[in-house]
Amino acid sequence: YRLSGSGRSSAYSFWIRSFLKNVKNILNSQHSAAGFFKFMNEEVNMKSLLPQNPNTGIAFREENLKEIYIAGGCFWGVQAYYSRILGVKESISGYANGTKGNPTYEEVCTGATGHAETVKIVYDSTILSLEDIVERFFMIVDPTQKDRQSHDTGTQYRNGIYYLDESEKEIIERIIESKRQNYKNPIVTEVEKLKCFYEAEEYHQAYLDKNPGGYCHVSFDTLKD
Repeated sequence: YRLSGSGRSSAYSFWIRSFLKNVKNILNSQHSAAGFFKFMNEEVNMKSLLPQNPNTGIAFREENLKEIYIAGGCFWGVQAYYSRILGVKESISGYANGTKGNPTYEEVCTGATGHAETVKIVYDSTILSLEDIVERFFMIVDPTQKDRQSHDTGTQYRNGIYYLDESEKEIIERIIESKRQNYKNPIVTEVEKLKCFYEAEEYHQAYLDKNPGGYCHVSFDTLKD
């Protein structure tokens, strides 16, 4: 959805190039017309107004804060979604569990660095539980898609949950196991200890807040639940 480049072009020209690339990919796919009209519906109906952030003005206490790292395809939508869950102090887009130190977006896009587009979530554990965060993951991610989400393909778009503490692994895996019956295909979500995380370039941070109507594969409807 995003072409490699400086990342400093205008949001408009950036979107147009991405739009044309996606149209080409979809028309070349086996889904052809059906895929194109689905894509058009998603693009035309992109959220021009994001839901309000319920965390604005909350004075979070440092001793209550924990971290978890979520990979669910393009990090623009994942970051915007999780930032709007009550109890999330901050959500930061970045690159996780690859082999190259401090990679650029362009390098990650090649697939050679092994990183996944990932969102670092810092949350108040007295307001929001890890269980709730993982449950939300399944509301916005198709865990059966390997190395892709929606129209975005490549190893950088794999889905995964990366933890810091071994005690969190059991919680994550228990919830995943409970979800298997909901899917026809196997769940391929990575569950690994975080090896590394590098913040993405500034233009990726809070991208949808800066660029209302920008590309997003995530539905915000479940934030009402």
